[in-house]
Amino acid sequence: MERSDSERIEELLARGVEEIIDRASLERKLRAGAPLRVKLGIDPTSPHLHLGRSVPLLKLRDFQELGHTAVLIIGDFTGTIGDTSDKDSERPMLSEEAVAENMKTYIAQAGKIIDIGKAEVVRNSAWLGKLGYSEIGRHADAFALSDFVARENIRKRLDAGKRVSLRELLYPLMQGYDSVEVRADVELGGTDQRFNLLAGRDLQRAYGAEPQDILMGPIIEGLDGRKMSSSYGNTVNLLDAPNDMFGKIMSLRDESIIRYFIILTRTPMEVVRTYEMDLARGENPRDIKVRLAHEIVRMYHGEKEADAAEGYFKHTFTEKEIPEDMPEFAPNAYDIVSVLVESGLVASKSEARRAIEQKGVRIDGAIVEDMHKEVAKGSVLQKGKIKFVKIT
Repeated sequence: MERSDSERIEELLARGVEEIIDRASLERKLRAGAPLRVKLGIDPTSPHLHLGRSVPLLKLRDFQELGHTAVLIIGDFTGTIGDTSDKDSERPMLSEEAVAENMKTYIAQAGKIIDIGKAEVVRNSAWLGKLGYSEIGRHADAFALSDFVARENIRKRLDAGKRVSLRELLYPLMQGYDSVEVRADVELGGTDQRFNLLAGRDLQRAYGAEPQDILMGPIIEGLDGRKMSSSYGNTVNLLDAPNDMFGKIMSLRDESIIRYFIILTRTPMEVVRTYEMDLARGENPRDIKVRLAHEIVRMYHGEKEADAAEGYFKHTFTEKEIPEDMPEFAPNAYDIVSVLVESGLVASKSEARRAIEQKGVRIDGAIVEDMHKEVAKGSVLQKGKIKFVKIT
């Protein structure tokens, strides 16, 4: 049954939402049908968007479907400066070259979720790169130093005697000025961005504009229960191959299944509640997780690929069969860490060592525990549940 606009607004304000500032203002505007400019900024700090980044992108799409304008800011300037909102140490500056390389496919990746053709897509270097000290001084005048040092992560670092650079004070000003420049009515972000999001309201007031409303979503946990982060190696990336994406979701902790359904999909809530009751009644979590994995693969690769990935998973894991069409690989060196990296089963030596420590690597079905083990030619190397390669 087609939902009414009122029902869609109610879900937009509730599903996957942690906090709204100012909720009464935003709800009033939505119910009045006023066209809103909804801002989301993404810094290209790595080449991949993962499911954690999909949380505000999905919310941006929800606004689009209600007829509002999505304003997607690729933070090519802010990305070089670095945001430490969620960090317990100083984030190093990125070079312009690194940022340019990271963001090559960002628009295409975001386009897997939002309607890029109907969105405004801009880079904040277009205005931030032109500012001089006079303008930056005007921005800084809107804030007190005490506001910045009162932030929990900054206070902890100062109390521990760790360095806090003056550069880090500039980041909220830049994100806030983005809101002025794009004339944002609403800004989306995670709860770890609260200070930066509020900075947009302060700067809009300083420039004589109505302050934006803010909608904050939750920080999603990764496959190991920690915050989903590329640095932890616990992500599901939007560009993961269907089989890899399906297998990763199947390795998810059971307690995260319903949360993933609510936040990372748009499966109707009445269906999600049914899954929740099924789990409470003792249904095997694996069966519900298969539905979750299928839905997430479908969202990013389509129904046909989702069906194929489910079949592949059941064939290789549930039925404990080794796939017949696995790739073959001839490494330059045959020690296990090198083979894992060279074959592409992992992205780095540190990830390889972590996978071995977590007993996630097998040779011919046997768990590898020796970091220096040599891989014999003709062996089948397995990483995780569904990644296989034959060594030649």
